Amino acid sequence: MAAKRGGAPANKIISDNRKARFNFAIEDTLEVGIELKGTEVKALRSGKANIGESYAAEHKGEIWIYNVYIPEYLQGNRNNHEPRRPRKLLLHKREIGKLALAVQKDGKTIVPLKLYFNDKGFAKLEIALAKGKKLHDKRETEKQRDWNREKSRLMKNLG
Repeated sequence: MAAKRGGAPANKIISDNRKARFNFAIEDTLEVGIELKGTEVKALRSGKANIGESYAAEHKGEIWIYNVYIPEYLQGNRNNHEPRRPRKLLLHKREIGKLALAVQKDGKTIVPLKLYFNDKGFAKLEIALAKGKKLHDKRETEKQRDWNREKSRLMKNLG
């Protein structure tokens, strides 16, 4: 097969929710589509979106994402989109059922991790089924990370 020529790099990340990995214990990740208007796609190409404070929830058999900030398109007219409007996520029925059941039964949360363009140019959202961490869990994660860094430093100096 011939290598891909030119064009934008595959999986161009628009926004990354790094805080989610600290505040939540990630159990399962899923790549989903997101229903956008034309001006939203154009605004996303500028790379100024924010998913830091956003969350997803089930409503009437569909999964919606709330509080995602996509700035207004600068060259847009009066038909420009609202920056923080709820947006529908595109999933299969069984995926929606699985997520809704986990949220309802196990008290988990659907958290967005990454917003990016895939290699075909479609806007995709990586969501995770996660459980909120308590303060002591966060401290334990931090201790473990520090210990791993120290271990690697020691191994590097010895070897």
